[in-house]
Order: sequence, then C-alpha cells, then structure tokens
Amino acid sequence: MSADAHSPFLPFALPDIGEEEIAEVAECLRSGWITTGPRAREFERRFAEFIGGGVQAISVNSATAGLHLALEALGVGAGDVVATTPYTFTATAEVARYLGADVLFVDIDADSLNIDAAELRAALEREPRIKAIVPVHIGGRACDMTAIRAIATRHGVPVLEDAAHALPATHHGRMVGSLSEATVFSFYATKTLATGEGGMLVTAEAKLAERARLMRLHGINRDVFDRYTSRTPAWYYEVVAPGFKYNMPDIMAAIGIHQLRKVQQFRARREFIAQRYTAAFADLPLRTPPGAAVPGDLHAWHLYVLRLEGERLRIGRDRFIEELGALGIGASVHFIPLHLQPYWRDRYALRPEDYPRALASYRCALSLPIYTRMTEDDVTRVIDAVRTVALRHAR
Repeated sequence: MSADAHSPFLPFALPDIGEEEIAEVAECLRSGWITTGPRAREFERRFAEFIGGGVQAISVNSATAGLHLALEALGVGAGDVVATTPYTFTATAEVARYLGADVLFVDIDADSLNIDAAELRAALEREPRIKAIVPVHIGGRACDMTAIRAIATRHGVPVLEDAAHALPATHHGRMVGSLSEATVFSFYATKTLATGEGGMLVTAEAKLAERARLMRLHGINRDVFDRYTSRTPAWYYEVVAPGFKYNMPDIMAAIGIHQLRKVQQFRARREFIAQRYTAAFADLPLRTPPGAAVPGDLHAWHLYVLRLEGERLRIGRDRFIEELGALGIGASVHFIPLHLQPYWRDRYALRPEDYPRALASYRCALSLPIYTRMTEDDVTRVIDAVRTVALRHAR
C-alpha cells in the first residue's frame, strides 16, 4: 500500500474505550453517585495492587494536581528549588511555582531524551536549595532511576517521578511507581490509560499519602463519601488546612477500572507498532527512539519520537509534518522545551543555547501516531507516508 493523500485523515491519537467502560459509566450514572465515591476507591485499590511495592494510590482530577499535591506534601515552599528537565510539558515545572518555589532546569541525555544524571549531579552540587527532583519518563522509557536515586540519596533530596507517559514501564524489573518517594501518572485522553482527564499519585510513605488525601479536598478531614454514607451524624467535618479541589469523580474512575485491566494488552500493542516502525525506518535518514534501557524491562511506548537527521535531509521538521499531514497522517511535537517558552525564558533569563541537547532534539523531533485503535492498514499508512516524505527529500 502506498501513501495516499485521498485517504481519511489518521489523527495523532485516539482513546481505546470499550463496551465495559461504557457500561460501567452508565451504571455509575444510574447509581446516583457520580462524584468521588466507591468507584474511585476501587480504582485506587486496584491501581495500588498493580504497581506493587506496598504503595498507596490517591486518585486526582489531573496529573498536574497530583504533582502539586506531592510537592506540597514533601514540604516544598517559598525559597526552595525544584530540579527538573526542560524537555517536558509545562505542568511538570509550574507546580513548583504554585508553591512559591523556583525551578532549576537540567539538560537531557541526547539518546533517551530523559534528564541527564551527570548534569543532575552537578546541579545538586552547585545549588543547595534544591528540595525535590522531578525526573520525567519521556515517551514511556524509564529514566536511569538507579543513578537518580543514588544522587538523591547522597544529597538527602526526595524524588517525585513525573510518570505521565510511563504506565506500565519498569526499571530493573520494578514498576515505575514503586521506585521513589512519590510518582504521578496521567490519565489524559491520549495516555496509555485514559479516563478523559485525571491522574494518580502513588507513594509508599504513609505520611505523604495522608497529607495528599487531606489536601486533595479542601483540607477537610473526612471524605465526602464517608460523610454521606455514614450511619453516624454525617454533617460534621473540620477544615484543618487550606486545601485544593483535586478529587477524581466516580464517572472517571469507572472508566479507569476497566482501562487498568487492559493496560498491559495496550502496552503490548503499542510496542508491536513501535517495532514495525523501527524496522521500516532503518534505512531512512531518521533517528528512531531507543527501547527500554535494561533488557527485559518494559517501555510504555506512549510516544514514538522520530528525529530527522538534518545533514541527510533537504527539509526540516516543520515541513516534514506538513507533508505527512498532506498524506493524511497526523503528527505532533514532544516537546517545545520550557526554556524557550516566554514565561520560563523571561523569569530565569534563559537562552536557547543554555540547554543544547534539549534544543537540538526539539528542532528535529516529531511524534508519530502510536495507539491501540490503529489497524494494520493504519500502521502501514504511517510507514508509507514517512518513507514517501523521507525518500522524497533525502540528500
């Protein structure tokens, strides 16, 4: 099959929602309990069991909310610094600003696109105010958590993993989510487990979990489900902290319960598509993404990020995406580094060249469709379109 500009447009991403999710949502609506309640608790219980390692799971209405709750529970505040990567979505960094803390960006490893451990070590040695480290598992490939944990332990700094892309990924056989003080997953519509919006904060630290649960719902010391279903007087509660409104409603949890059952099946399908892409592009002037760093570990394959080899192509990334679009293939870019964004650039007087590997990767990177609803014909169409554009403009 050849690339065909007249074929229906293939979007960059679509969620894979089955009849089980639809039926569960319908039953939730019929039950009369549509805010945080029994299904949210069930989703939390199952998610904690899936991650393992004795973690607790706290469902939230977005991964951003989870990151904010986790940093707050870790005691991050005004005058502190949070170290993270510029090669991420702004939510990773902005939550530090919610708390009055500042952000120190650390450049990436050119191969994995994840935060560079050597650069992180240097940052901690020169900046004593760093109160938390937030690595991001880009595309679903786990960071070098062994190195990051060793650096963090040496400096006495907790690690909060941004695992928005990384369900289910592993590092040395352990599930991402069981490796650090806290980890946050995203269930946004494009993610490997999709509830529309939503996320999950997981931690094995009881005090951190207790604080996050308290702050998740206005700093009230009783969950609404407890208050409205208790046989004892239900109206009384106490506000013990100035909390937030970050709870996940049961409608979203109803979807998540069934998505979680399929998440390994989804991952296997994404990996199959990734393998097809990598084999098909081997002879092109393109750099394909690496698999898991450790043999036997799992890569979540949330993203498939190609990088153009500029010296072997006559066009740049933007034109490449335009020509894919003309052939009916949706593509995206992950990510526009934060040090190029006006807010972060201006606040910290950053220059593009301050993070050269993040800048170089951004300039040549594009993300291809890789989702479980893609048919074999869809995958072939993507392959044919990429090959058509690459060969058309190869030097």
